[in-house]
Amino acid sequence: MTTLAELDAVLAVARLRSFRAAADVLDVSTSALSHTIAALEKRLGVRLFNRTTRSVGVTAAGEEFVANITPALLELRRAFEIAGSSGGAPSGTLRINTSAAAAVRCMPLFTEFARKYPSVKLDVVTEGRLIDIVANGFDAGIRLAESVPQDMIAVQIEPALRYVVVASPACLDAIGRPATPSDLLAMPCVRMRLPSGAIYRWEFMHNGTPSAIDAHGTLTFDHPALMREAALEGLGLAYLAEWHVADALAQGSLEQVLGAWAVSVDGLCLYYPGRRHVPPALRALAELARERFRSRS
Repeated sequence: MTTLAELDAVLAVARLRSFRAAADVLDVSTSALSHTIAALEKRLGVRLFNRTTRSVGVTAAGEEFVANITPALLELRRAFEIAGSSGGAPSGTLRINTSAAAAVRCMPLFTEFARKYPSVKLDVVTEGRLIDIVANGFDAGIRLAESVPQDMIAVQIEPALRYVVVASPACLDAIGRPATPSDLLAMPCVRMRLPSGAIYRWEFMHNGTPSAIDAHGTLTFDHPALMREAALEGLGLAYLAEWHVADALAQGSLEQVLGAWAVSVDGLCLYYPGRRHVPPALRALAELARERFRSRS
């Protein structure tokens, strides 16, 4: 008979691609975890993982097994947490998927939640690519509103977000200040690589007319913090969410250009599946997010 502990073990190894890391998360020994997985594979009659001394890979059968059990296991865990929290404070584990930049932005929310609900284990996993949070065993996600799947319940965390073009004053003194986005084509720019591998096209809006350009430059990064540092070092113009550079703009170490062409989008949202029964911990986080948003609006 297969137990929930065995299924949790499979998901942990599949997610972390490491028996040692999974054992640490599950608070068991590596040998005990290996024995559990081996016993399950023997009963199923199929190999779920390919093991070498250096790595752990998920077999095709393992991928299918994980995809099939994840939604059901998530529902079972939620049912236990809901039952266990009846009449008491929220408890259990709340798994959130988001980007690294959004996680940093949401630290005040996470901090307040952790202090208010110490019985809840908040597990935040960051990655650039947008994933199916249900299929990957997450309770909720945090992304820009435009990226939230339409079948999800979304709770606004932050107001509209502006994207700005910035550079150091010394850089602009040397190369000139662009008057229109097309001027950027002749200027050094710090480019952004998306999680898909594509290079992001800088987007603009002027008098209701959208436009986009392929910025040129010798520097390409996949994280906004690196782009910000390159701009501070005078290596070119960067296109960033305003929250990444607000302090540098206030201090004068960066200067904004093309302000009349700046694009605004809806800000970060907490989102989760629209189910009849929402775990108390997730409900508490959503309500706290609403309270914080209302206080800032």
